[in-house]
Amino acid sequence: MTAPIPAIILAGSRPGPDPLLTGTGVSTKALLPIARQPMLVHVVTALRAAPGVGPITILAQNSAELAAEPGLAGLADLHFADAGQGISSSLAAALPPGDDPLLVTTADNVLLTPTMIAEFLGGAADSDVAVAMVERDVLLARYPESKRTWLKFRGGWWSGANMFRLRGRRVLPLLDFWGRIERDRKKGLKIVAAFGPWLLTGALLRLFTIQQGVGRAGLRFGLKAKVVPMSEPEACIDADKPADIELIEAIFAARREAAIGQPL
Repeated sequence: MTAPIPAIILAGSRPGPDPLLTGTGVSTKALLPIARQPMLVHVVTALRAAPGVGPITILAQNSAELAAEPGLAGLADLHFADAGQGISSSLAAALPPGDDPLLVTTADNVLLTPTMIAEFLGGAADSDVAVAMVERDVLLARYPESKRTWLKFRGGWWSGANMFRLRGRRVLPLLDFWGRIERDRKKGLKIVAAFGPWLLTGALLRLFTIQQGVGRAGLRFGLKAKVVPMSEPEACIDADKPADIELIEAIFAARREAAIGQPL
């Protein structure tokens, strides 16, 4: 039987003002209410309900503020740690010793469900580093109004779903590399180009699939890297913009309606 995987939630704030917080009175994005609860509470609840997930650590610049959130009170095996200013360096400092796997997600991944977690972990099981992604047709078939950042490869356009599986400290060279390029995380071609001209050329000319591209990028660091395609389009809808919040609220309302079997 596979041991439960520990999880880290990245719940820090990026430098500069966050337009989502303007006029809300909320000090940090992780505590911004969506569907009657702070974002972070939704994510922790989904992870805690997933059978394959063990202890959860929340990383933030001011973790004590998040630890005081009443919606997190009484949850088992929940820990808090202060993070630095960079995602990659904070994550590197929080990695467990050895090569034990770790699940990573973000506090704005508010539509996360135990089903999504199980699908991702099942698909990522034999990798050193895996990333959850959603193909464009999967998303647009249900949510044509949703605007995402797309990576374009042969056989499809892909958007990240804010779940990662890392094989412990063997991924440190990759995290160090990511620390140098994470400021361009929303610029697909810049991210691809950072891995070298061969990957950029291949992506521009659609010479290989995203699985092949990610696999080759992983080999640069001696890692087996893969993409796990997610079947639920909601997996790549995170809370980045006001339009995202509106869509997420509507999705939560539909989920509540389906749960009680009648319109709200």
